[in-house]
Amino acid sequence: MENNPIIYEINTRVFVKRFGPKAKLRDVPLTYWEELRSKGINYVWMMGIWKTCDSVIDKYCFEEGLKKNYDKALKGWKHEDVIGSPFAIDSYNINPILGTQEELIELKTILNKLGVGLILDFVPNHFSVESGLLQTNPEIFLAAEKSVFNKDDHTYFQPFPNQELYYAHGRDPFFPAWQDTIQIDYSNIIAREFMVNELMNLSAFCNGVRCDMAMLVLNNVFNNTWRGATRNQIEISTQEFWETAISKVKAQKKEFLFIAEAYWDLEWKLQQLGFDFTYDKRLTDRLNSGSVQSIKDHLFAEEKYQKKSLRFIENHDEERAITLFGKEKSKAVAVIISTVQGMRFFHDGQFTGKRIKLPVQLGREPEEQEIEEVIFFYNKLLSIISSEIFSKGTWVQLTPELSWQGNNSYENILAWSWSYQSDFLVVVVNFSSLASQCRIKLNVSGFAEELFLQDLLNDQDYVRSAEEVYHSGLYIDLKPWNSHIFKL
Repeated sequence: MENNPIIYEINTRVFVKRFGPKAKLRDVPLTYWEELRSKGINYVWMMGIWKTCDSVIDKYCFEEGLKKNYDKALKGWKHEDVIGSPFAIDSYNINPILGTQEELIELKTILNKLGVGLILDFVPNHFSVESGLLQTNPEIFLAAEKSVFNKDDHTYFQPFPNQELYYAHGRDPFFPAWQDTIQIDYSNIIAREFMVNELMNLSAFCNGVRCDMAMLVLNNVFNNTWRGATRNQIEISTQEFWETAISKVKAQKKEFLFIAEAYWDLEWKLQQLGFDFTYDKRLTDRLNSGSVQSIKDHLFAEEKYQKKSLRFIENHDEERAITLFGKEKSKAVAVIISTVQGMRFFHDGQFTGKRIKLPVQLGREPEEQEIEEVIFFYNKLLSIISSEIFSKGTWVQLTPELSWQGNNSYENILAWSWSYQSDFLVVVVNFSSLASQCRIKLNVSGFAEELFLQDLLNDQDYVRSAEEVYHSGLYIDLKPWNSHIFKL
């Protein structure tokens, strides 16, 4: 596995329709995958590939809040456009509308030959509320007492009207239960073994998994969420599910990748349990509303943590970058997440400037005008970060300094360097709405006195005195939200 790889998320059920109303994965032309590889993409996450239960759509996918989201995203949407949540899984078999298990393996083979890994979903916390597993393997789900159901029939449900059986819906403890799901009982060793086997089986179809809400199955989180619902409380000393599952899979497939969707400052814990990468939502939030200093502080975290952090500015859960940040700021944040350590994450549509966040329950996307300026920018940025220096080099955060007395705009500037063999790059970002200046001292010993700087991002060349850069610092003057990526 390369250091600092690039991953690309695709909303699969929507994506395939670009190649025809009845298109399946096999209908995606090879040239599409070749183009992604040419942009430097190392992994493709095909989100929403597994079989779901159509029977739950009418029951759970037309709540008022969801319909408002559909109205916002897709004007004139129709009933048939609603296809249900891809995270309410019936089973880990490919959704028939996308193809067959054999065709999924074929896709993996095609991608792997191009040097691209295939990432698929693993949803550890729950299955669809009407999953066939409720009939065949009811023991893996979180059962509840009738008294608990009587007190809270939003979180708990009775699946069979003529039977005194009650189960919990899946949930995030900070939000109401997801009523289209059924909770797995992680206090039950049988359930744990079942989920490990599911993971082992699906590893035949991909090179890694993105684990939905991975922190929900941690012993402490599970206990705190479901205390009182079950008599089988997990002891804190019990081995964590992820420690068991990841070690078993990696014993057979060492390079198999584990990516955790993670929040609540539990990222480091999940990394310690074996995850290769964990979401870095805190950086996204700081890029949105935090100070430049808070971003600098975040990037001073331990190197091991940085290298296992997944940096993103949009995904299927987040607003589109153009909408959240605005066009100019979105370019600055893209430069930042693309040139720091860790996995770089991009979302289908990000490279063309899509603005509309599509609810995952919708199976049709709106037409949007592509933004040529954004396309040009990402083509340039991707061509730069595909360079070997960003996967094999050493990253160091730099310290912008005062350019002249009384000018504190240097505080708006972020800067770092990459070095590998004889190559040396410097990234500088004015992360503010004001023109800003600074000086950055660089160790340019060994360079010629006449220092040549090539700005790869803006196609500009500069000549500076190496002595001045070393002693006084490289002078920087950047417009709002603008960046340099200098090759020295």
